Amino acid sequence: MKRLLNLLLLAALPAMAQVTVSEAWVRGTVAQQKATGAFMTISATQDSRLVAASSPAAGMVEVHEMSMANDVMRMRQLESLELPAGKPVKLMPGGYHLMLMQLQRPLAEGDKVPLTLEIEDAKHVRSKVTVEAVVRPLAASHQH
Repeated sequence: MKRLLNLLLLAALPAMAQVTVSEAWVRGTVAQQKATGAFMTISATQDSRLVAASSPAAGMVEVHEMSMANDVMRMRQLESLELPAGKPVKLMPGGYHLMLMQLQRPLAEGDKVPLTLEIEDAKHVRSKVTVEAVVRPLAASHQH
């Protein structure tokens, strides 16, 4: 009977996109630097989108994409980033990333930066995922 009750309770819950974030890190900064990138791998169990991000360490956080066009590296802000069901999306240097701007202070190696990601599922239901990203040295270009 208890098992049936648990199944009924689970069935009554809204089907929210299950999103996991791994390998979150932020590139360290030097004094006076007001922006840096945050990188991670995001996986969703159902089609979803990353629609916003925020951090108490930055006045503004935007989703960006780096791309090559005519031998020139370009960076542009994205309104959202598609998270296809079951396909991990890597945010990494030279590709998709979060741009932390208006930094409150320099970020030193070993610091932890809290990030809140806002995810929207296919039914337009929004949820938030909070992660702590570790600050890596300024020269870090790839995940360890």
